[in-house]
Amino acid sequence: MQSLKESLLELITETSTNLPPDVRSAIQRAKKKEDSGTRAALALSTISDNIETAEENVSPICQDTGMPTFYIKVPVGINQIELTRAIREAIVEATQTGKLRPNAVDPLTGENSGDNLGEGVPVIHYEQWEKDEIEVRLILKGGGCENKNIQYSLPTELEGLGRAGRDLDGIRKCILHSVYQAQGQGCSAGFIGVGVGGDRTTGYELAKQQLFRKSTDTNPNPDLARLEEYIMENANKLSIGTMGFGGNTTLLGCKIGSMHRIPASFYVSVAYNCWAFRRQGVTIDPETGKINRWLYKDEPDTEPVTVTEPEEPQTQSSTREVRLIPPISEEDIRNLRVGDVVVLDGLIHTGRDALHKYLIDHDAPVDLEGGVIYHCGPVMLKDREGNWEVKAAGPTTSIREEPYQADIIKKFGIRAVIGKGGMGARTLEGLKESGAVYLNAVGGAAQYYANCITGVEGVHFMEFGVPEAMWHLQVKDFAAIVTMDAHGNSLHKDVEMDSLERLAQFKEKVFA
Repeated sequence: MQSLKESLLELITETSTNLPPDVRSAIQRAKKKEDSGTRAALALSTISDNIETAEENVSPICQDTGMPTFYIKVPVGINQIELTRAIREAIVEATQTGKLRPNAVDPLTGENSGDNLGEGVPVIHYEQWEKDEIEVRLILKGGGCENKNIQYSLPTELEGLGRAGRDLDGIRKCILHSVYQAQGQGCSAGFIGVGVGGDRTTGYELAKQQLFRKSTDTNPNPDLARLEEYIMENANKLSIGTMGFGGNTTLLGCKIGSMHRIPASFYVSVAYNCWAFRRQGVTIDPETGKINRWLYKDEPDTEPVTVTEPEEPQTQSSTREVRLIPPISEEDIRNLRVGDVVVLDGLIHTGRDALHKYLIDHDAPVDLEGGVIYHCGPVMLKDREGNWEVKAAGPTTSIREEPYQADIIKKFGIRAVIGKGGMGARTLEGLKESGAVYLNAVGGAAQYYANCITGVEGVHFMEFGVPEAMWHLQVKDFAAIVTMDAHGNSLHKDVEMDSLERLAQFKEKVFA
């Protein structure tokens, strides 16, 4: 079964490091819609650079490689036990070589298995079919977008849209609301899969299965095809934009499936996926274990697949760029305003959920006065000399730290927090009180930011696992945008309020 394991390892590697053509095309179209010089255009340029770098370096596009989820169709008689064993071996090797981040965490002890194996991990769905080849599809869906999945039970009242009933128009409202509620926290612009019907479990499963459809296909159900087209046209009118910065493109793809339900239940389930839409598929010869063909790469696409564009003249921008070296003074921070680009040179420290929980009741292992906390769970490997190397290092979703952040900023004198998606009212008040800012990095751009890291100074709390450990990193030319300043201003709050007003225009019935 060695050839089978190698084929599966190739699939995992390709999925983690190389976006399929239809996804690249969707991002290309989004770039063309944005005005040059805007925050959205800057973010999309960073995304495009990141896609190319990941492919060239065969490194993860995003540091959060998610929970590997396989959908497999096998001929009658195939030994699924052996196939599962080969998948698990390939997963372990992909983790050891830095193509996957160790993401399997025991929910009771918090212990990270270190190899992406555990109870229920990886996720494998089997189905028999009558063809004489094995079909394997894989999706790597990160936690940031997974956390923005949402399920509606109809009828229901929706903010901005009013009542959503048990009909096609109610489904329409739920889908629009799902895009609104995600804001920039799911690394927009994103893709959504929608499951209509089923029960709470199968509805979500159907929604995730829709993500395996090509973004260029046409729904065979004419009502759902019409709804998909409507959503793609109108969800982008919410102007949430890339990373929630505002802009012309919020949604890159929408695919809807339906299944029968019982009379008492009517669910609309939405699986949100970030722009780093990592899904690939192969067919495998069951005799040799070798790949016959790729399901997305080998199929012709109607759109250009390159992510690069000829350079265009840039419009004049009022964006101010400020270079800072930690430790940073309160005066420097209070001189910043929402919209400024901060470029950091020097020492920063990573910190996620486990560290924030720890710091509430304990001292920090290093002096954080005037320092920078980066919400990041990097992919790390040791070189031949035993030194740590950063293989991928994009931001994680910051809102999870909302219960802790203001207190930690005040307790340790932190001047800047880097993350994605913004934070809430309590953190905003804490920034104002303590003299600190929130810097929004481009979610998913793990290679772009890894290239800004010049060295690893050390690490604390490895017992939390690699993603949750506190890494001390030297950076150069690390750029992020001030989206929450020390004067009570928040771009995230402004975009959310504006998009809610825009959402209300879709309140009236559209589909009979």
